[in-house]
Order: sequence, then structure tokens, then C-alpha cells
Amino acid sequence: MESINSFLQPIDFIVVALYLIVLIGIGYWVSFVKGHDEDENLFLAGKTLGWSSIGLTMWGTNVGPSMLIASASIGYTTGIVAGNFGWYAFVFILLLSLVFAPRYLGANVQTLPEFMGKRFGQSTRSILAWYTLVTILISWLALTLFAGGILVGQILNFPLWISVIILVCIAGFFTIAGGLKAIAYTNVFQMILLIAVSLFLTVVGLVKAGGPMAVFEHTPGNYWNLLLPMDNDNYPWLAIVLGYPVMGVWFWCTDQSMVQSVLGAKNLKQGQLGANFTGWLKILDVALFIIPGITCFVLFPNLSNPDEAYMTMVTRLLPSGMIGMVMAVLIAALVSTIDSALNSLSTVFTMDIYVKRFRPKATQKEIVQIGRVVTVLGAAIAVLMALGIDSIKGLNLFDVFQAILGFIAPPMAVVFLSGVLWKQTTRRAANFILSVGTILSIGTGVFYLWIFPKEQYDFWPHFLLLSFILFVVLSVLIVVISLLDKTSNTVNELDYGKLSKPSKGVVGLWIALVVVMVGLYILFNGH
Repeated sequence: MESINSFLQPIDFIVVALYLIVLIGIGYWVSFVKGHDEDENLFLAGKTLGWSSIGLTMWGTNVGPSMLIASASIGYTTGIVAGNFGWYAFVFILLLSLVFAPRYLGANVQTLPEFMGKRFGQSTRSILAWYTLVTILISWLALTLFAGGILVGQILNFPLWISVIILVCIAGFFTIAGGLKAIAYTNVFQMILLIAVSLFLTVVGLVKAGGPMAVFEHTPGNYWNLLLPMDNDNYPWLAIVLGYPVMGVWFWCTDQSMVQSVLGAKNLKQGQLGANFTGWLKILDVALFIIPGITCFVLFPNLSNPDEAYMTMVTRLLPSGMIGMVMAVLIAALVSTIDSALNSLSTVFTMDIYVKRFRPKATQKEIVQIGRVVTVLGAAIAVLMALGIDSIKGLNLFDVFQAILGFIAPPMAVVFLSGVLWKQTTRRAANFILSVGTILSIGTGVFYLWIFPKEQYDFWPHFLLLSFILFVVLSVLIVVISLLDKTSNTVNELDYGKLSKPSKGVVGLWIALVVVMVGLYILFNGH
């Protein structure tokens, strides 16, 4: 098969260049023309974000190159089962909206380590801050840069290291210059384009294939089931039903990169409406990212590498110029994820480590300066890690992403759920889970992925089931340790202020979303 690069015309590169100029122009306007107030919080956009910016920022942070490439790839090979990673998420976004967000905003915190520090004490905050930094570096920056570098390399025919540096420089501009507000402004622009272009590709592909019914008739029946039998090698239903909630709680409710924009909401109602908007946007994941892969299976059934499904559809079906627009939007998705992660990395280090531990009386100017230095250093480390990931061969990109998240998730999910929902959870128990529990969980992942890989050793259960087992073990441990801990000062009551009930509008929108999602699961499990 001819390379992706061979299908590109000069007009495509002109479109990409013009798009990047517009993107940088928006960032410049927000950062230097519109400016910041002297006392504005750079990291939380001065707590000025409305529901639309919050929803699009959360969805945009989630929509990385793995979503675009890997989702189409797994759609090509297995159908819509990977849609669970988008559609099942509504349960945990609802949990964020109604349970966690009121407490986060009520406690008036800038970071989630700060929140847990108020709950358990400084030692927990310090452990969680470092944990969060490592998580952001690995799961958000290194993996995203690696996948993005491959994509940009395919488009521009550049080596990986040049592609990665290009991406991190563009993303770093927004984070260093404008903080979360610049990211939020550009995300609105980027996500609208992403929706439009990806929807256009889906429609063109379906028309070329003869319509939705033709695609349905020319694919195996199990391609259209969200829940697959237990003997399915890819994603058996029990693994998804039990394992994804562990990842979902961590990812949507406790991960700094995802929750950051909710912390920057004007008020609780805007944060809850923004989370709800994200839930509606997640419905688009199947249509925009998985259906193109299924359609590609019908149109081009003999691809040697399923990871090329998305770009094969783009280069074969779209005219010159439009291909350039898709390239530009793909780069936008990369920048969106990377700049949000860089901003979160900077926020956590600056507020939870530098200010709290070393410079408690730091001025706002010093805080901003150290945040920008951390952004640059974090970007450099992430580039090196992304190049190191390039040495790992033979693993499906989608599964690697989900497996790594699955092994990172259990300790955080256990500590946050118990810390918020069970008053008897103690500092000693939380610290044990965040330290020893993390070693156990990530250590299991190292054995699963590298030392005794599942491809060679068939004694392993599915990685999502492993994640669930780890969650159960750690949950039992945190309860036992808390009950045995007789230290009188280990239980701290966190003051949330007055927890207000969600408005009727918020409740109504969530009821509507739940009804729609239940309907979709019924519709796509009868084949």
C-alpha cells in the first residue's frame, strides 16, 4: 500500500499552515491582547469557565490520537465493542457531576492532591502529588506524544523525534503563554472543527459503502454488539462491566487532567452542566471514531495494518484540501490533550509541591514563573519517554493505552471513593494504598505487559478483570487498615461548606442522558 504521505498535495499543507496560524493567533489574543487580571489564577482560568468550555475542554482532553487511530483500528477488527470506553463513561461523569464536583468546589481547592491533603493531611497530599505527576507524564504526555508522533510522521514523512518535538512546541506555547484560559478558548474552536470534519468523513464513507444498511450487512453480526460473550478474546462482557468502572472512577472523577476544567468553573451549576455536556459529546465517539473503522473494513477489507484504517479513509475518500483540514484537526486533537496535560503537570507541581513544601509565601509572579519552568521541563522529559516507548514493539496501541490506565487506576479509585464516601477512612490506610498499593498495581502491570506478556502466557485473565481484582484487594485493605488504626487524629473531617442540591435543569438533563444511553445499550445488544 502506498504511504499516507504520497496522497497529499501542496494545498493540504497550505491548509495545515493556515490553521496553525489561526490557532496561534487565538492563543496570542487570549494571552497578550485580552490579557490577564493581576490577581487571576492562571491555572484555573480565574474560575471563569462556563458549561460549554468545560464540556468541550474535557472531551477535547480525552480525544487524543489514540481515540482517532486506535478506535478506528479496533472498529476495523472487532466492531463497536470499544464504544464502551466512550458510552459507559456517562455513569462516571454523572458521579463526577453529582458526588465529586460539589465536594471539590465546596472545599475550594485548585488541585485534587490539595483536596486529599485537606481530607487526610500533608503526607497524603505529598504522596498524591508525586503520584499525579508520574501519571500525567506517562499516561497523558508520553503515550500521547508517542502516538501523535507516529501520526505526524505518517503525514509529513518525518522521523519520530522531529514529529514529537513539533507537537510539544505547539502545545507548550499555549500552556506557557496563556494557562487554561488559552486552552479552553482554542479547544472550543478545535472541537467544533473535529466534530464537523470527522462527521463528514463518516458520512462520505457510509455513502461510498452503499449506506448504513449495506455496512451492517457486510460485517459480522458481533460487530454491532457492545457486550460480547465471555469466550471473546478481545473484550468479554464481564471484563468491561466489572473492570471499566475502576478506570472510569479514576479517569473521570479523580484525574487532574480531566477534572481541571470543572475546578475552573464559574460555579457548581456550570461545572455540573459542563460535565453533562461532556456526557452528550461522548455519544459521538462511536460515530466519529469507530464507525469509520467499520466502514473501512467494508471498503478496504485487506489492510495489512488496521492502525492505518482512519488515514486510509481520509486519503482515499476525501478531496485535496479537505485532507489538509483533517490533518489540521488531528493535530488539534493532539495539541488539546498535550497542552491540557502540561497545564495540569505544572499546576500540581507548583501548588502541591513548590508552594506547599518550599515557598509557602511565594508571590503570584513567582508561582507563574515556576509553573512555566515546570512546563518546559515536563515537556522535555515527556519527549524522552515517548522516544523510549518507541522501543516497545508488537503491542496493539489501543490495548496498551487501556491496559496502562487499568493498572494505574485502582489505588486512586479506592482512595478517592473511600475518602469521600466513608468517614472512617484513615490517613494511614490512604497512604498505604497510595504507596504500597500503587507498587502492587503498577508492578502487576509490568509483569502483564513486559515480563510475562499475555501474548505468550495464557494464565492471565483480561487486563480489565485484573484491574477489578486489584481494586477489590485494595478496597479490602483500606477498610481493614482503617478499622485497625487506633490513632485518634487520623480521621479528618473535610469542610465542603453547604452542599447544595443540583438544580432542576441539571437533574433533567442527566435523566435525559441516562434514558438515551440505556436505549443505545439495548439497541446495540440484540444482534
